[in-house]
Amino acid sequence: MMTTIQYIDTTEKLEQLCQQIATESWLALDTEFLREKTYYPQFCLLQIATPEWVVCVDPLAIENLTPLFDAIYNPKIVKVFHSCRQDLEIFYQITGKIPMPVFDTQIAAPLLGIQENPGYAMLVSTFLNINLSKAYTRTDWSLRPLSAEQLQYAADDVIYLCQIYEIMRTKLTDLQRFDWLEDDFKFLNNPDIYDIKPENAWLKIKGKNKLTGKQLSIVQALTKWREQQAQANNKPRNWLIRDDLLIELAKLQPLTIRELANIRNINDRLVRADGKLLCQLISDARENPVSPLKDKAGAFKKTQQQEAILDVLTAIVRVRAEENSLNPTILAPRKELEKLLFNEPCQLLKGWRFGMIGRELQELLSGQYSLKLNRESITISDVNS
Repeated sequence: MMTTIQYIDTTEKLEQLCQQIATESWLALDTEFLREKTYYPQFCLLQIATPEWVVCVDPLAIENLTPLFDAIYNPKIVKVFHSCRQDLEIFYQITGKIPMPVFDTQIAAPLLGIQENPGYAMLVSTFLNINLSKAYTRTDWSLRPLSAEQLQYAADDVIYLCQIYEIMRTKLTDLQRFDWLEDDFKFLNNPDIYDIKPENAWLKIKGKNKLTGKQLSIVQALTKWREQQAQANNKPRNWLIRDDLLIELAKLQPLTIRELANIRNINDRLVRADGKLLCQLISDARENPVSPLKDKAGAFKKTQQQEAILDVLTAIVRVRAEENSLNPTILAPRKELEKLLFNEPCQLLKGWRFGMIGRELQELLSGQYSLKLNRESITISDVNS
């Protein structure tokens, strides 16, 4: 069914919308953007809805969006998203601030027994029994004018999001779990999530775990340079150097322009423009200390004792999951238990999982709690009690 959609493309319409927003306690929001040819997302459309109305704001047609952001950023208004990190990144890049408070339906879903990180289409199908159209998945949202069908497609994301939020809010309240998400949502207020530091960009390079010390140092240096260039020129990082080529450069370690040019699939323009600098970066990196990789829980073979400990932790998870009507694999997947065992950052040490199971398992591993069992139950108790 087609829904009446307000299209906001003038300052006058925007002023009216801001007045409308000021009367609301929550808003469902989504963005459409392009990123294929830029480092930073190109903001093309903002969809906003409540149960009573829906609008599409055209940021390409309105020069000053400050009044809109001021209205949305009102701390008395809850901002409802699905998988909000890319949306919040756009808001952060434009305003330098992150709108709070937020509610993310993707983060909330596991508390209702739904798998981790569900897609939006899955939630729409699960809660509303509606199959979303994929007709405009590849739309170039920067082109104007937008058709009525495109606007309806974009608006559907927030129309259905309103309905899902209301269902989730009711279910979470009935289960007395709504407040459990507070820390998860507060975490989204961390600017480091949206502000990539060039010196840390190497951590996302696939294949780095197989490199030796000097090779890893080279990847770190080249990746930092690539990130700086991509940010400065607003170009996709892989347009400069692909990840697989970074690994190849680290292995071959060319120190001259000729050696660099002979590497398979390297761009001639890159060699001409930045070849000398790249060779210097490689040369310097060979002599510089490397930032070490942390061992991952699955990077080495576990002992039989450690496997047995994980089995015990899994048993406790099953008990707590049953008590809270959750799937054990949603509450604490085994890989997260492995991370906990080896003192790695994991989901069990933050958000609602920490309160439900993480703290308890942490204290059990540290010897503060003991385990008692009989034929009917497993009990965890303070060793001093």
